[in-house]
Amino acid sequence: MIRSADIREWRDHDMVDLQGHKIGVLEAIYVDTRTDEPAVATVRTGLPTRQRLVFVPVDEAVVGLGYVKVAYHKGLVKKAPSMGMDDVLPAEREEAIFQCYDMPYTPSASGARLLARR
Repeated sequence: MIRSADIREWRDHDMVDLQGHKIGVLEAIYVDTRTDEPAVATVRTGLPTRQRLVFVPVDEAVVGLGYVKVAYHKGLVKKAPSMGMDDVLPAEREEAIFQCYDMPYTPSASGARLLARR
């Protein structure tokens, strides 16, 4: 698992799937606002002129030399919710990320965001 202290160290490293297939490049980490622990990452994918950011959970991520391996197949990650390179994740799209990966989504009682970019 990626520890909060290591987040900056792993930006711009390759993100690979269970079989070691490159998914893209780790761009940013979003933490769970309740625990301040890493929850999902954005990964740059696509052609250099048409890149997008795809969301992938990092709950079971393993860090190696120059890469971060996630517990999801490349095909699933490519179908996950995404956004443009300069976009901001709207709060109402958070739940779709969790649903894509069959993860429970429990919004806060106050309606505050569950994910925050670090």
